[in-house]
Amino acid sequence: MSAESVLEIDGVHTYYGDSHILHGVSLRVGAGEAVALLGRNGAGKTTLIRSVVGFTAPRAGRIGFAGQTIHGRPAHAIARLGVGLVPQGRRIFAPLSVTENLMLGARRGEFSRERVFDLFPRLRERQVQGGGTLSGGEQQMLAVARALMTNPRLLVLDEPTEGLAPLIVREIGRILTVLKQEGLSILLVEQNVALALRVADRVYVMSKGQIVYEGAAAALAADEDVKRRFLGVS
Repeated sequence: MSAESVLEIDGVHTYYGDSHILHGVSLRVGAGEAVALLGRNGAGKTTLIRSVVGFTAPRAGRIGFAGQTIHGRPAHAIARLGVGLVPQGRRIFAPLSVTENLMLGARRGEFSRERVFDLFPRLRERQVQGGGTLSGGEQQMLAVARALMTNPRLLVLDEPTEGLAPLIVREIGRILTVLKQEGLSILLVEQNVALALRVADRVYVMSKGQIVYEGAAAALAADEDVKRRFLGVS
């Protein structure tokens, strides 16, 4: 792994049973870099995230994180190394309060409870409420804040704006921009192309389990052909 890389994925093949989902995927996230992974539904984006965080081990290829090979390790071991996941669908603990959700995986570091309450003032207002009583947008804020409380070296977000109102989408985008400016490495899987291009330094596009485009966010923003063919954006 190169010294400036936090995450390196090289030639990864991942299967579900006999179904070959990822076909030799390679991707890199540099230290302090925000990278977006885009693609239509079913392109293989979530499978790649599952391969990174240890939910679905690849059958071939290599995944390296912070100088260590991590593919095949259990998910809890990968999390302890510093990979913080914001899963698709939020997956908060509805019966627990906001504070209890935050403290579940908390580790010492820059992101304390007060720090995430500064980032998400609405969570401070609702800290004693049950997670299940929050709105969808508030639950997504809680999912991001919970991942930050683990003080990750890499924040991985799987469709964080899915199903959210435009106002909340803008707020999530603002928070991710702040985190990037503070030097946190980010891997963002997102259907909202406009948001991803605002946040990311570089972009990968997936189609049918393969990377079909890699480049600067500004370059993809100007490439109408790629956006139309692979993202359905005109």
